[in-house]
Amino acid sequence: MTRFGYTLMTEQSGPKELVRYAVKAEQLGFDFAVSSDHYSPWLVSQGHAPYAWTVLGAVAQATERIELATYVTCPTMRYHPAVVAQKAATLQILSDDRFILGLGTGENLNEHVIGEGWPSVDKRHDMLEEAIHIIRALHSGELVTWAGEHFRVDSGRIWDVPDHDVPLAIAVSGDKSIKRFAPLSDHFVAVEPDAGLVDAWHAAHGKDAKAARVIGQVPICWGPDKDAAIAKAHDQFRWFAGGWKVNADLPTPAGFSGASQFVRAEDMAESIACGPDLDELAESIQAFCTAGFTDVAIIQIGDDGQDDFLAQAAGPLLEKLRAL
Repeated sequence: MTRFGYTLMTEQSGPKELVRYAVKAEQLGFDFAVSSDHYSPWLVSQGHAPYAWTVLGAVAQATERIELATYVTCPTMRYHPAVVAQKAATLQILSDDRFILGLGTGENLNEHVIGEGWPSVDKRHDMLEEAIHIIRALHSGELVTWAGEHFRVDSGRIWDVPDHDVPLAIAVSGDKSIKRFAPLSDHFVAVEPDAGLVDAWHAAHGKDAKAARVIGQVPICWGPDKDAAIAKAHDQFRWFAGGWKVNADLPTPAGFSGASQFVRAEDMAESIACGPDLDELAESIQAFCTAGFTDVAIIQIGDDGQDDFLAQAAGPLLEKLRAL
């Protein structure tokens, strides 16, 4: 049975609001919650970017059942992999083994802030692979010294390690990255309902298919007025229309505003389900289930109206999804 999650969208909500939403999502019966890990919002109109790891630590203490994950953290530039390993281990302890560490190669938007430039995609893949090995080694609790091509660790040890390993979910987007990262991961992260990618990942993963999770994410914009919901999706989420290659490389919210200036409201209505019709919203989410995703995280676009979504629509929407 597919698990359905709630997205803690750090780009559109403040830290206290995100914790409150997570508590409500657990009460409503969501199976898990994923958090983006951003230094900047995609667009100025979104207006937020709290530190995801502080938020997740608070959520771990404010909830009891719901699983937690980063969707996703880049462990190569803004964060050294040794630091990611430490905070993931701590969060796993705080959450009583409810945490999955989602990792990816990141976006220029969030990583350029440290002033080290933005590497090519091949170099980013090399850095991610090395970071994964460092994180795995440190999660053993043993003393680690590492001298790699991109990173060094000098007599590093994580002193507080959880009783159970932190599962790693790796975000990949094509056959080349699947072949490289599937054997290194426990779970798979993807943003499009592509059954071919899912099949390729399972084939390359080479481990217990029943234990492996395929985690997707889909935006919706519920609201009582369809036109208003479309307008909100256009204002807050038109960056989404650029595709991953564009989204990975642009450095600032101003750049995303410029790149998306010709995206129309009707374009958003074609790509994101908007409005009050729960059947329409459920159908857009069901595409991931049909493609073989075991877990689907829902983004409700916009902080304005999030309380109404959780109070009025989220519960009935979950019922429809589980009945499909």
